[in-house]
Amino acid sequence: IMLDESSEPGWLSEEVKTGTTIIAIEFDGGVVLGSDSRVSAGETVVNRVMNKLSLLHDKIYCALSGSAADAQTIAEMVNYQLDVHSIEVGEDPQVRSAATLVKNISYKYKEELSAHLIVAGWDKKGGGQVYVTLNGLLSRQPFAVGGSGSSYVYGFVDAEYRKAMSKEDCQQFVVNTLSLAMSRDGSSGGVAYLVTIDEKGAEEKCILGNELPTFYDQ
Repeated sequence: IMLDESSEPGWLSEEVKTGTTIIAIEFDGGVVLGSDSRVSAGETVVNRVMNKLSLLHDKIYCALSGSAADAQTIAEMVNYQLDVHSIEVGEDPQVRSAATLVKNISYKYKEELSAHLIVAGWDKKGGGQVYVTLNGLLSRQPFAVGGSGSSYVYGFVDAEYRKAMSKEDCQQFVVNTLSLAMSRDGSSGGVAYLVTIDEKGAEEKCILGNELPTFYDQ
């Protein structure tokens, strides 16, 4: 039986996107990154449990949003370049160096790529740092949110953020933000991934959907 092209499911021709919620926040001595895990093509969920927190170096991670293929490609390129750089200089790279590499690639290929990465980590010079990168932009922020779910939680993060939050407070801040975004945004969902980075290294954690905090309307 010959199938007409119009009978194919729409997601086959849709770009796979991480339609997502990502967040990173600094605390005294480190950073916490978080993301949901849903990947979609159009209105179809094609992966429920993708980890969007990508390792760039031992104490540097990035959070991915936009086109899944584009974001992963940028992360892999920067991971390779940082490995080479650290061997050349004989020490771990700085977080700003990683963010600058992401910015340069994003700007150079801004017409071809559709991705937004938040870069965060710890180094001995600057401690915990969070950088936002978009096309040619590079800016350090105390916290950053991104992805399709971020528009649902800007008011929450602005109201709840406080300077000099502890590591535990930052972890709860990230979990609460992700839970709220995942409950409102159809392109965000699944489980919540967290990475906490400090001088000692990186600690990864996965929180299942039924273990996320609930709020009034849930």
